Amino acid sequence: MADIGLVGLGVMGANLSLNMAEKGYKVAVYNRTAEKTDAFMANAGSLAGNLTPCKSLTELAEAVRPPRPIVIMVKAGEAVDEQAEILAAHLAPGDILIDAGNANFRDTRRRVATYAERQIDFLGVGVSGGEEGARHGPSVMAGGKREAWDRVAEIFTAISAKFNGEPCAALVGPEGAGHFVKTIHNGIEYADMQMIAEVYGIMRDGLGMSPAEMAAVFAGWNEGPLQSYLIEISAKVLEASDPETGKPMVEVILDSAGQKGTGRWSAMEAQDLGVPATVIEAAVAARVLSSRKAERVAGEAIFGAADRAFGDVLGGRKETLKVLEAALLAGKVVAYAQGFDVMAKASETWDWNLPLGTIARIWRAGCIIRSAFLDSIASAYAGQQDMANLMTVEPFTGMMKESNLSLRRVVATAALKGVAVPALGSALAYFDLSRTARSTADLTQAQRDFFGAHGFERLDAPGKVAHGPWAMSPG
Repeated sequence: MADIGLVGLGVMGANLSLNMAEKGYKVAVYNRTAEKTDAFMANAGSLAGNLTPCKSLTELAEAVRPPRPIVIMVKAGEAVDEQAEILAAHLAPGDILIDAGNANFRDTRRRVATYAERQIDFLGVGVSGGEEGARHGPSVMAGGKREAWDRVAEIFTAISAKFNGEPCAALVGPEGAGHFVKTIHNGIEYADMQMIAEVYGIMRDGLGMSPAEMAAVFAGWNEGPLQSYLIEISAKVLEASDPETGKPMVEVILDSAGQKGTGRWSAMEAQDLGVPATVIEAAVAARVLSSRKAERVAGEAIFGAADRAFGDVLGGRKETLKVLEAALLAGKVVAYAQGFDVMAKASETWDWNLPLGTIARIWRAGCIIRSAFLDSIASAYAGQQDMANLMTVEPFTGMMKESNLSLRRVVATAALKGVAVPALGSALAYFDLSRTARSTADLTQAQRDFFGAHGFERLDAPGKVAHGPWAMSPG
């Protein structure tokens, strides 16, 4: 009999199944369309012997050895509920349903409670790494009961990515913690990608560089402090040519970015928790604005195109590229600081006890935001689990001291030249607010008290609600 079942043979589900089969596990697979199951088996090659194709969910349940763990890899939302409900009718107490898609953690918490009533365990497992990661080793972030995870941990640990031999798979908390962590991972991913795109825009429009020239720069940066999967693939993307036209591939791609919702969820959850995640929010907004191509074209026709040429404002090209590298590093520190701040607040709010150091460790390989940078984050949390903000501990404090001026110069020059850098600009504003001992919120509090009698706290009377001498405004 099979060790585990899997429902949904799309790109991620098919590759996870092959990964499990390659590691020696017997996997029963099912897809709503039988043709896809047949095609999957036909292409499984030597791994077919470890795969059992099933024509129905009943057959799938019968093919897996009790207590049955069954992975659901379908589109987030109603499809998960639908498949889980049908499967549950064929499961017994002690069986495990595992949603390994990009689910909203609130849905996962609801499902955990729903199936607990039937004595069926439900795990919400975030899987990052895309197609390549699913096939050869993803980062795995699980949420649910420890006993349920322990029964499937061997399989997920085996298929996960490894960093210096250490598996990038862990139980990060109860209920929907796994999917929440994956959501914040994707929010950081949005921020990182947007900042890289902004720097690319400065190179292209501000410095007049060709894709091939930019590819060489990114490849060089990947040998330094910015070393990461996203920097690495940026170089590869920029050096690629379109087989149809022979032009650089990026020059034939429509500048309208898609999104599946996780970045937006991360921004919404940050807002709900009262944690500023401004770089993530800016990245989400930038994607939305990118999709409004016709409006942007019309806007340029009305207001005119910006100059955009940086010239030698930041020095010659070599010096400018050094400034851009440092600015991107500063923005990266801020984005990660915000993401980990959101997770820390969620951990406190829902009593999850998220192991932030462990999360950084399992992100070091397999996932989209994997980078050498994360090793430093893991080390920082190993020494200080309850730190106030990542920027306040080494080596990140030193990074920000050394690179914040470069970030400021890039953002200021971009503003003067009409080059949009929303994520880098948000990172700079967050940094400046974070080091401002006396902010302008005193005026905000006075305004709130003026129009709504909300009260404020006086510097000379801490802890007491006070009101100003103004009369109430009818507004």
